Amino acid sequence: MTRPKVSKGGLVTAEERAEIIRLHGEGKGRNEIGRITRRSQRTVSLICQEEGLEFDVTMTEEATRHRIAQLADRRAMLAEALQDDAERLSEQMWRPSKVFRIGGSSNTYTEHEVDEPPADAKKDLMASAGIAIEKSLKLVPPEREDLEGLAAVDQWLRGMMPGE
Repeated sequence: MTRPKVSKGGLVTAEERAEIIRLHGEGKGRNEIGRITRRSQRTVSLICQEEGLEFDVTMTEEATRHRIAQLADRRAMLAEALQDDAERLSEQMWRPSKVFRIGGSSNTYTEHEVDEPPADAKKDLMASAGIAIEKSLKLVPPEREDLEGLAAVDQWLRGMMPGE
C-alpha cells in the first residue's frame, strides 16, 4: 500500500491527489486547482511535478499580460486624478480665501476673508501641485516628443519646490 505524501498543508489523501490530477487534465491552472481543492499552489505544483505533469505557461503568460494591462489602466487613472488635483491646487492660489488665527491672552479665534491666499499658503499650494504633477508624470511618463517641453517644466517645478 502506498502512503499519501505529506505536504506543507498537511497529509494529502489519495482522493485529493486524484482530484488535483483530474483538474489538471481538464486544463485548469495551478491557482484555480488550489482554490477548488483548498490546497496551496505549492502543494498543487509538487503533486503535478511528481506525476510528471506540467502547466500550460501560455495561460500564465496571458494572465500576466492581462494583469499588467489592468495595472497600467489603474496607473493612468491615478495619474489623471493627480493631474486634476494639481490643477485644483493651482486654481486655489487665485481664489478668495479665509485666513484665521488663534491667539492672544484669551486664546481668541479670529478669521478674515481675503482676495487670495497669503504668500506662504501659495507656496504650499504650489509645492503640493508640483508633487502631484511629478507623481503623475512618474506613473504615466510623457511620449518622447513631449520631452523637450518637459525639461523646461521640470526646471520650473524644481525652482518652486521648497529647499531647492
